[in-house]
Amino acid sequence: MIDRTHALPVSTQARLLGISRGSVYYQSRPTSAADLALMRRIEELHLAYPFAGSRMLRDLLARESIRVGRLHVTTLMKTMGIEALYRRPRTTKPALGHKVYPYLLRDLVVDRPNQVWAMELTFIPMARGFVYLVAVVDWYSRRVLSWRLSITLEAAFCVEALDEALARSGKPEIVNTDQGSQFTSAAFTKVLIQNGIAISMDGRGAWRDNIFVERLWRTVKYEEVYLHAYDSVADARTSIACT
Repeated sequence: MIDRTHALPVSTQARLLGISRGSVYYQSRPTSAADLALMRRIEELHLAYPFAGSRMLRDLLARESIRVGRLHVTTLMKTMGIEALYRRPRTTKPALGHKVYPYLLRDLVVDRPNQVWAMELTFIPMARGFVYLVAVVDWYSRRVLSWRLSITLEAAFCVEALDEALARSGKPEIVNTDQGSQFTSAAFTKVLIQNGIAISMDGRGAWRDNIFVERLWRTVKYEEVYLHAYDSVADARTSIACT
C-alpha cells in the first residue's frame, strides 16, 4: 500500500491509510539462535511440568545454569503460544470484539465418537525457526482427525484443519477449543454455525480437559519432533505425517 517512489512523503501516506508510521519502517528480524535454543528447552520443561509458569520455568532454567529473566521467559512463552496449565478464571484471551461461547462439557458424559471434538495449537521447533501445529481430535476415541502446520497464528490454517475433519469424518455435536483469537474469529465460528455444530470454549473449571491434548503433544514431540531437526516447513509436514 505504501509507495516509496510517490511524491507524497511516506509519513503522509501512512497517516492517510490510518497505519503507524513506525510499522512502515520496521523490518522484522528472525529469532536468534540463542532464543530458539531457549524456546526449545522451555517447551521441553513445559511438557515435563505443564503447571509451571514463567517464574518456575526461570528457576528451572537457572538450575541448568541458564540465566534468563522472567519477563523474557514470558515473552518467549507468548511467542510459542504456551501457558501454565492450572485452575484459573480465564484461559487464552480472545481478540477484541470476538464472541466467546460458553463451556458445554462440564459434567458431560462423552461415550461415543463424533460427540465432541477438541482443537488445540502447539509450537513445533525446527533447525532454524519454528512453526505452529493445530490438530482436530475426537474426544472419545482420542483419534487425530486432521492437522495443519502454519508459520503464523492466523485463523486460516485452523479453518482448513476443521474443514478437512468435517469432510473426512462427518459432523460432531460439539467442538471445544480455548478462547484464542484463532478459534473466536468469525471465519472459524462461521464454519461451525453453518454446520449446526455447538461451540464450546474452555472457561472456569475447564483446565483438566486440556490434559489429554497435552499428552498427545508430549507423544508427538518426544517420539517425532525432538528426534529431528526439520530444515523446512515441507520437511516438518512430511515427517509429522508419518507419525
